[in-house]
Amino acid sequence: MQCQHRPFIMEPWHYLLLLFAGLAAGFVDAIAGGGGLITVPALLWAGLPPQMALGTNKMQSCCGTALAVRNYARAGLVHWHEVRTGILFTLLFAALGAWMLGYIDPAFLKRAVPWLLIAIAVYTVLSPRMGEVQRHARLTPFTFALLGGAVFGFYDGFFGPGTGSFWTLSCVVLAGMELRRATAFTKVMNLTSNLASLAVFLIGGQVRFEVAGVMIAGQLAGAHLGSHTVIKNGPAIIRPVLLITVLALAGKLILEQMQ
Repeated sequence: MQCQHRPFIMEPWHYLLLLFAGLAAGFVDAIAGGGGLITVPALLWAGLPPQMALGTNKMQSCCGTALAVRNYARAGLVHWHEVRTGILFTLLFAALGAWMLGYIDPAFLKRAVPWLLIAIAVYTVLSPRMGEVQRHARLTPFTFALLGGAVFGFYDGFFGPGTGSFWTLSCVVLAGMELRRATAFTKVMNLTSNLASLAVFLIGGQVRFEVAGVMIAGQLAGAHLGSHTVIKNGPAIIRPVLLITVLALAGKLILEQMQ
């Protein structure tokens, strides 16, 4: 049986604001992730039911992330022989996480994740030269892909907030990547787990294609600007945007717990 969704009417100016929301989110997402902080509230404000808002957001986000990955690959920041193992494990565990969502209450993650994000912010502040240069990896590429794909892939399919920040920090600390490559690697993995989640939403009929189409136009423009900003400026732009994003996301999750 197909899900029935309450009808809602959108005015032309609603679409215009969603276009700009997609633009802003695409720019932020290409740099440090967290674009959903902008787009999900915008979609809920426009009147979409929560599941429909999440599905529509996932579709427009995938398009912006795909363009960012393309730009990073063209700039030589994505080495496909290095990411393919991570793609495989991330895809498998993201699908598993989405499936487990129906069996496990994610309440414990809602309590723990804000403090993990604050820890990332503190580490970023205390490490002003974080990711400026390539360093010695603490894990082999296969071990990093396996652990990262299993942990962050499952987490993104099961819960999601902050996945990009966790990937980026792990790429720098455990894989020894400089921050631009870490951002590019993160976007590839984000795209992989987002596509797995999008498939679930599409099967459930939880995507408003006309709304997603408007936001995709903004996402593509924002992702193009954001990815080229990263390529040109590196850590100088990534660190402050990452810091702002993780603190905003942590604050949002803490406020939700207090309500």
